[in-house]
Amino acid sequence: MFAVPSIIRVAHLKNILDQPNFRTVHAELTPRLGGLAMFAGFMSALTIFADLNNGVQQLLAGCVILFFIGLKDDLISISAMKKFAVQLLATGIVMFIADIRITSFQGIFGVGELEIGISYGFTFLVIIGITNSLNLIDGLDGLAGTLALIACVTFGVYFYLFGGPNYSNYAAVAFCLAGGILGFLRYNFHKATIFMGDTGSLLCGFIISVMAIQFIEMRQVSAAPSVAIGILFVPVFDTIRVFSIRIFNGRSPFIPDKNHVHHRLLAMGLNQISTVLTLAIINMLIIMYVVSFGKWGNLYLLLSLVTFSVMFSVVLGIYRTKSAQRVSKV
Repeated sequence: MFAVPSIIRVAHLKNILDQPNFRTVHAELTPRLGGLAMFAGFMSALTIFADLNNGVQQLLAGCVILFFIGLKDDLISISAMKKFAVQLLATGIVMFIADIRITSFQGIFGVGELEIGISYGFTFLVIIGITNSLNLIDGLDGLAGTLALIACVTFGVYFYLFGGPNYSNYAAVAFCLAGGILGFLRYNFHKATIFMGDTGSLLCGFIISVMAIQFIEMRQVSAAPSVAIGILFVPVFDTIRVFSIRIFNGRSPFIPDKNHVHHRLLAMGLNQISTVLTLAIINMLIIMYVVSFGKWGNLYLLLSLVTFSVMFSVVLGIYRTKSAQRVSKV
């Protein structure tokens, strides 16, 4: 909270501002270095108060690497391949040095323990996917920060209650990041005076992806893989949806557009605050659902989440079609 005003002032003095374009919703030049303050708050709190064993030290090493590449991208845009290469390095640190990986599907589609090669490959996809899903959904004031805050608090409570000696220190990771996000959100809700930028979104996404893996590996919660998906439902749903639409339309899944779920809700007539609150409520309702019905098991929970995702996508698609028809008639 104390760092952000100074960062805003320096960004305006040095003209380090985000330019509006065809994809953005904001219409004014806005600093995008909020991740700098989030990183400072998170790192200072965690290194002072937390136990850095059980992979947390390697997690922080990956965060430092992603922080610098995100900061460079916020200052002078860099290519997607360079960002991917650095994400690969950070992911390798937590996978190979800390041995943080998904070792079992816990009965989903009858699959139990994974062979080591499949384990590493799937873990890589999970970390890269979740890290970038938060980056992709960072399109409205307060949206990515709110969804990240919900995930951090939920994972933090689980680690605190069920973590035991091997995972309890991840509660500190979750709550320290939640504190950094809260201090940033003070200035990021509509109308935002600062954005988190790639520095913040990559940092949050990477930490949350590692927490999701550790949550699954903790194996203290019924249907843990499906519960983890429920906790991250909105960013995961949005990423899969927009990638599917782009591929179906014969375009590269990495070319940006305005097909994200928040774009569709804005087109329905919601304002920015209503859109953020709607998606936050949907995510919290999904969390309550997967937590309440975890006894159903992974397969049934996962199928129900897929069913809801398809129905939600159909609703968004139907409204877009009707909206396009009204525009063409005019």
